[in-house]
Amino acid sequence: MGGILVLERETELSDIVEVGTRLDAVLSKDALMALFHHGSPIHDGAAILRHGRIVAAGCFLPLALRVDDPSLGTRHRAAIGLTEETDAVALVISEETGRIALSEGGRILRGLDGAALRRALADLFGGRVDGAGAAVPDGPPWRRWMSRWFSRRTLGKDAP
Repeated sequence: MGGILVLERETELSDIVEVGTRLDAVLSKDALMALFHHGSPIHDGAAILRHGRIVAAGCFLPLALRVDDPSLGTRHRAAIGLTEETDAVALVISEETGRIALSEGGRILRGLDGAALRRALADLFGGRVDGAGAAVPDGPPWRRWMSRWFSRRTLGKDAP
């Protein structure tokens, strides 16, 4: 199962949300599994997350026109394209390999494991990482949902 999760930051993604299916749903593992299940009519689009909620799914993102690696698929190109144009962060789960990539600022980091993903998200969202590799948020409440969602409890100890 593959997918794209877009974490909205300062730049509101209203234009992208409008083209997708509006949800305003609680962020949960079950909700994401249902959205990205291959039988779902909106599984190929991105899910947009805002302040700990899924605001829309099935959203189409702008594709990067030029990428360094020609083997990158559409999801990865969409993540890069969006993050070239906005300050959003995009997480890509490859349908073929199940591996996780993170895109920010038009760059993409591929092959992240759970600990590396937690560290990257803590860096991007102003938190810190404890000795066990878990994200510890600082600052406003929306950072706390990031930490809870991407905690070991959510990803699982053996998560990629």
